[in-house]
Amino acid sequence: MNSKKNIDFKIGEVVVYPKHGVGEIMSIENMEIASIKTLFYVVKMEQAKLTIRVPLDKQLEVGLRKISSKKIVEEVFSILKLKPKIRRIMWSRRAQEYDAKIFSGDPIKIGEVVRDLYRKNSQPEQSYSERQMFQVALERLAREIAAVEKTDYFQATEKIETTLFSK
Repeated sequence: MNSKKNIDFKIGEVVVYPKHGVGEIMSIENMEIASIKTLFYVVKMEQAKLTIRVPLDKQLEVGLRKISSKKIVEEVFSILKLKPKIRRIMWSRRAQEYDAKIFSGDPIKIGEVVRDLYRKNSQPEQSYSERQMFQVALERLAREIAAVEKTDYFQATEKIETTLFSK
């Protein structure tokens, strides 16, 4: 997102809101807050029973974006096939880095988290917080891949897990 120009999203368009994941533009509303009229995108988030309103003039700030291209998804799958990068630093520090990657909304960075936190059954047990973080990252990634590939969340999850398991 090098350009600082707002993108015009259409009603019905599938978008990514970095803090919450994949959603759909339901409408564009005009609301008055503190006697200032503002236009908002009304975005229904897919996984949570959540509807958010994003002011048109704040969309860049919050990182609202179109779903990824097929090319980016291919890149994500090549990242998933790589060896995990395990940094020998305290979990709390790694957790902060993983969190930042997940909430960046960047599918490449989320793919790195999924790859790095994935454990085969034969591998040492993960802590509860590692498993939780893996699940959040996996869900984010699967929902975007499902939107790009026009499949459902479960098929996308299966495709990711198959890719991870086959390395």
